[in-house]
Amino acid sequence: MEKNRPVPGGDGNKYVPFDERTGESSVVFFTRDLSEEGLKKIYDRVSSVLCGKVAVKLHTGEAEGPNILPRPWVKELLASRLPDAAIIETNTYYEGSRYTTEEHRRTLEINGWTFCPVDITDADGVAALPVRGGKWFEEMHVGRSMLDYDSLLVLTHFKGHVQGGFGGSNKNIGIGCADGRIGKRDIHTRTVMWDTRKEELMEKISESSKATIDYFAPHICYINTMRNMSVSCDCEGPGAEPVVTPDVGIVASLDILAADSACIDLIYALPGGGGRALIERVESRHGLRQLSYMKELGMGNDRYTLIDIDNGDAVVTAAEAVKDVAPEWKPDRYNVFWGRNKRA
Repeated sequence: MEKNRPVPGGDGNKYVPFDERTGESSVVFFTRDLSEEGLKKIYDRVSSVLCGKVAVKLHTGEAEGPNILPRPWVKELLASRLPDAAIIETNTYYEGSRYTTEEHRRTLEINGWTFCPVDITDADGVAALPVRGGKWFEEMHVGRSMLDYDSLLVLTHFKGHVQGGFGGSNKNIGIGCADGRIGKRDIHTRTVMWDTRKEELMEKISESSKATIDYFAPHICYINTMRNMSVSCDCEGPGAEPVVTPDVGIVASLDILAADSACIDLIYALPGGGGRALIERVESRHGLRQLSYMKELGMGNDRYTLIDIDNGDAVVTAAEAVKDVAPEWKPDRYNVFWGRNKRA
């Protein structure tokens, strides 16, 4: 252990059931309606905090990635609710189809993100945001033009991740708002590329996320779409592992920890072993440390009231919300790029 080096927490592979959690509670909205209308409906429940110039942070994906958010959903949401908003992204730390701004622009066209402005925020430099209360970072570097916006909608494709275990709202902004050369390097690398793993990685992602949240608060909200949930991230493009986890729905909250916790609870509650593959990915990477460390940092609550907006705003448990979900995944009409999802 290096002198004065922080010590990561533990238990990132241990799921804490809802009834064993303590503390305050937040509100999380839930719909099973995986469509343009469903997205607009749940957006309306959390959008009152957005004002001024609005940025939409989503993962636009590597070229021809099969599982990214359906472009028609986002196009309709922006056209009807946020006509002046821009999608924001950053370049990648790894060499791929989004490593340089020029390559990134070509990939955006391939993937269909052509219906609104897309601001690659680190194209013209970086800015440093303070990390308040962190143990790994005093500041985090983000794309400079992100600071041109007044509000942030974190629109996330919830899925697995090869290193983080899962990618929810925390990963979307913790990695996705960090710039491609400094911020992402500081998160992922101690001495050699990608050598930060398990609890340390989860804590660094969360501290980075906190820097962005603190900058935008209170004008920030979170939507997690639980569809096409491969154990692989959208950064793996067509090489992502086949989807086996069934589609669930969409959650939204003003609390990032509550939103990500609800998604994890819904996965663990899936009947018939439907969540098995994603649970194994989360636990094997110690990804649950994202949740416990966000709580330690005061980023939100892991207890929540789940509001079923499909059924008159009834309060439901995660198990009740997914009780009718069949354990097998079935593709929907929005699948455009098949990747490994295509069966012979």
